[in-house]
Amino acid sequence: MKLTQEVIEQFQKDFANAKTYNDLMGKDGVIKNLLKHALETMLEAELSEHLGYAKHSPEGDNSGNSRNGKSVKTIKNEQGKIEIQVPRDRNGSFDPIVVKKYQKTIGPIEEKIIAMYAKGMTVRDIQTYIQEIYGLEISAALISSITDRIVEVAKEWQTRPLSEAWIFVYFDAIHFKVREEGRVVTKAAYTALGVDFEGNREILGIRVGQHESATYWLSVFTELKARGVEDIFIASVDGLKGMEEAISAVYPECRVQRCVIHQIRNSMKFIPDKHRREFTADLKNIYRAVNEESALRALSELEN
Repeated sequence: MKLTQEVIEQFQKDFANAKTYNDLMGKDGVIKNLLKHALETMLEAELSEHLGYAKHSPEGDNSGNSRNGKSVKTIKNEQGKIEIQVPRDRNGSFDPIVVKKYQKTIGPIEEKIIAMYAKGMTVRDIQTYIQEIYGLEISAALISSITDRIVEVAKEWQTRPLSEAWIFVYFDAIHFKVREEGRVVTKAAYTALGVDFEGNREILGIRVGQHESATYWLSVFTELKARGVEDIFIASVDGLKGMEEAISAVYPECRVQRCVIHQIRNSMKFIPDKHRREFTADLKNIYRAVNEESALRALSELEN
């Protein structure tokens, strides 16, 4: 089963014109329209199988059942509502599998291509999966256009303008495994999470780093400044080599402190296992204190 060439060409045209994340994944986005056409194509194929003959085929003459128009059905997915045309048969015996009669929601099929690509599956792997699970043939060129456009949207988000000042910015790493040149390797995604003066949080950027050094971190903070961040009051870091020096070079007034979680983990190296639960409970009284005086008092109690 294939999407018509007309639908594919329109889809590729819409992809080329998409400028924002909403254009791509939003309420009336390109991906949602592709999903609509894909579901309707699969429903038509299901009805043909149910009737035993294709649309407009003479085999349907005097067969005892035939197509009988379409009904409108609204279903929901993670991006909102999708209105689809469901074909009907004259006898009312057609019970579709792709979207069942009383089904109101569907899984995020429109994200599966991206998810599979992110997991390191090849274009051929994705084609085979979509064919086996959904019965839908998608060309290699179409899959590539989807993944290429997602990369463009991600770059657009990564370079968007930012607010001028942030009261607190957390810099931390998330480690994950990726497929690279036929091997599975571990990489770190360094995340900058900013907190503004109203307490709102926003991911300022994500970088997948390699061979981190003072020069690397200098480029990270220089990029933040170029995107509009003029001042960071406090930066929380995890002690990576060269990071504190780079922050001081770009934001000399910024106060840098070691991430509390990393401080606790480092402290645990010196605490016997049998005392760790009690020790961590005492530590909480320090870093959860409402003011400096309370924190110093809790520290004194811990030391004694």
